[in-house]
Amino acid sequence: MKMEKKAKIVVMVPYPAQGHVTPMLKLATSFLDFGFRPVLVVPEFIQRRMRDKVGSAGEGIRWLWLQDGLDERKGRDFFAIEEAMENRMPVHLERLIRKMTESDGEDDEGGVAFVVVDLLASWAIDVAQNRCRVPTAGFWPAMLSTYSLITAIPDLLKRGLISQSGIPKHEGAVLFEEDHPLILRTEDLPWLIGTTSASKSRFKFWARILSRSRSLQWLLVNSSQDDHIERLNSTAIMGRQSMKLGLSRRMRSWVSPVTEAEVRNIASALEESRVPYIWALGPRWPRCRPIVLPTERVSRQGRVVAWAPQVEILQHSAVGCFLTHCGWNSTLEGIQSRKCLLCYPIAGDQFLNCAYIVRVWKIGVRIEDFSVGGVRDGIKRVMEDGEMKKRMLVLNEMIMGEQARSKRMDNMRSFIEGVEVSAPLKLPFEVSCS
Repeated sequence: MKMEKKAKIVVMVPYPAQGHVTPMLKLATSFLDFGFRPVLVVPEFIQRRMRDKVGSAGEGIRWLWLQDGLDERKGRDFFAIEEAMENRMPVHLERLIRKMTESDGEDDEGGVAFVVVDLLASWAIDVAQNRCRVPTAGFWPAMLSTYSLITAIPDLLKRGLISQSGIPKHEGAVLFEEDHPLILRTEDLPWLIGTTSASKSRFKFWARILSRSRSLQWLLVNSSQDDHIERLNSTAIMGRQSMKLGLSRRMRSWVSPVTEAEVRNIASALEESRVPYIWALGPRWPRCRPIVLPTERVSRQGRVVAWAPQVEILQHSAVGCFLTHCGWNSTLEGIQSRKCLLCYPIAGDQFLNCAYIVRVWKIGVRIEDFSVGGVRDGIKRVMEDGEMKKRMLVLNEMIMGEQARSKRMDNMRSFIEGVEVSAPLKLPFEVSCS
């Protein structure tokens, strides 16, 4: 009796952080709709942390884990994860892909159709593409303009804006691209996090990503190719995606990492504003909860919790605005929920995302002065600006509308057809991650 042939496998390798695994899961769901069997390959600590939390989003998606060798007692910071990705995970990924590629008989897995690699996990490109000889696509889970900023590194070096180690040679405004609608600051470059030594190491990380990604034939981007060109009332088309953060009319906020003094200022501003709120202040901040709810009166005004279901809260009609660090996932979730944004970028791509929110799309306000008055005034502006709300509705329609959804599905279909015939296709693709 002839056995029914199994669907082809798509191996997916996200960078091991929740903000990267979440959009990769949503992309995996799209591949399910096209008849593939997605296999998500993550380090063991990510599997333990997230597998039981994804709920229905993970249905039909298989999880496999890689040995990472990370010592829980020493923590898992950026550099520890980078070392594990470069030196320990490749051999395990190669073994997994070969097993899925070479299996046959009763255990026929259907073979591996292609591999999708988060560019921040660029170590996997060589494993999939060169060692295992499997068609490989890159995935950029952030805004396309952030990717453009990374690809501009050679030009930044040539123009003398940064040193060979990525440190700005001067501070201030600079036009990164001629057709870019923003004049950005050199100090907002995404690798400038922490000490000078840490920033130099992060720059090497990004430069390595740029070098490795040049060999890719396909790049899937959770954004739009036109997110800084085709604008309507300072808005732009973007891809869809979800993740974490909030503020509301009933308000919600997720503000870590911030200082205790800033927590006090937010709490005081909320009290002065007399606005109801829900504040998700994680487990690392138990000492700050009495600061947020200092009196019985304020405790009736707001609620502080260790965790809250963000999507459900943001989509509730009582929510009036959304305090966010401007991570791309959170930015898109706020837009999808039609909630104007109160912005407080901390690091990385958050500054560029914030610049688009405030200066290009004009759907939010940045907290420049983290005093009580600065926070209070920001809340007031976001909650009361009727024109801002109108722009948000327009942008929401451009993202959620049938025309944009159809375009994303067409892009996904073209990508899959291109992989199957290994024909060169134009990079990048806007894809649906919903």
